[in-house]
Amino acid sequence: MTFTIHIFPIFILLERLLRPEMDFITFFELPLEGKIQTLYKEGTFVVSIRYYGYKINLYMIDGHYMEVFYNHKFDRIEKIEPLDPHHTRVKFYTDQIKLPEEILG
Repeated sequence: MTFTIHIFPIFILLERLLRPEMDFITFFELPLEGKIQTLYKEGTFVVSIRYYGYKINLYMIDGHYMEVFYNHKFDRIEKIEPLDPHHTRVKFYTDQIKLPEEILG
């Protein structure tokens, strides 16, 4: 009989146990690179849209929707912002997915 030890998930578990929970305010105090890393490690990708010169990826982290603005021309993420439920872009998201009513107000 052979046993396989899975080490990678243990490191993820230890990192989460040793690191205090990321809250919404702490997230926005991070530099852009820190926000990117946190979203990719702890966030959940929801959907993406095309909007003018951007591909905008919508992520959820800690119960908040975040928009990640990727500029194709310069091949970089330019900004990360919380989803504004009153912005006209929301229509592009709701054409593809159903957002919770409390978000749409």
